[in-house]
Amino acid sequence: MIDLNGKLALVTGGSRGIGAAIATTLAENGADVAFTYRNAPEKALSVVKQIESLGRRAFAIRADSTDPEAIVRAVKEAGASLGGIDILVNSAAIGHSGMIADLELKEYQVLMDTNVRAPVLFSKAVIPYLKEGGRIVSIGSGLAERVPFPGVTAYAMTKSALVSFTRGLSRELGPKGITVNCVHPGATDTDSNPANGPAADFQKALTALGRFGEPKEVANAVVFLASPAASLITGATLLADAGALA
Repeated sequence: MIDLNGKLALVTGGSRGIGAAIATTLAENGADVAFTYRNAPEKALSVVKQIESLGRRAFAIRADSTDPEAIVRAVKEAGASLGGIDILVNSAAIGHSGMIADLELKEYQVLMDTNVRAPVLFSKAVIPYLKEGGRIVSIGSGLAERVPFPGVTAYAMTKSALVSFTRGLSRELGPKGITVNCVHPGATDTDSNPANGPAADFQKALTALGRFGEPKEVANAVVFLASPAASLITGATLLADAGALA
């Protein structure tokens, strides 16, 4: 078990899928957790109950990641509720499939606002709270490094942007003893991409392990980077993709 006792974490998009696994796994390792969600308050309440059952504090904050003012409010509420922030995990994101020739401007803008602008603005708002030993971890995608099939160009582009953001911000915050890293999941068994879905066999065939990942496995990678054990790692991307990029 990694020791995160006394740490205060904010997870964006923490009510379902990978984000919910990250929120609960941080709590399992000792952190108190605030998380944002956009819809489905019943799922958010379920995550709160899971965290509280572990003996940790939990706060669910409704916030739209496409709204800059909502982002600032969410960070302030998290900081006030937790009594500070030591760890930020940028997990909230949306997927997109389709060819660039068919991409509508509105679709593109929402994708960029959610997957790129929001992590930047959440990080900007959290920086004043972070002290030495602070952590920022963003959830990218293996598609940031390689795009093995058509129809995901715009989505892959947003995740590639997170890589540059991670590297640049690590340079800015390194002198303060704050690390900034990115985790690249591969195919992960969630509601939006189930391991028994129509494209599952193709995705499994791309991996070295021949299987989907579980949200908990991605969360374990995040918790490692958020912990003191990863104190020398910054500006890095950690693959949690079952060897899809091997």
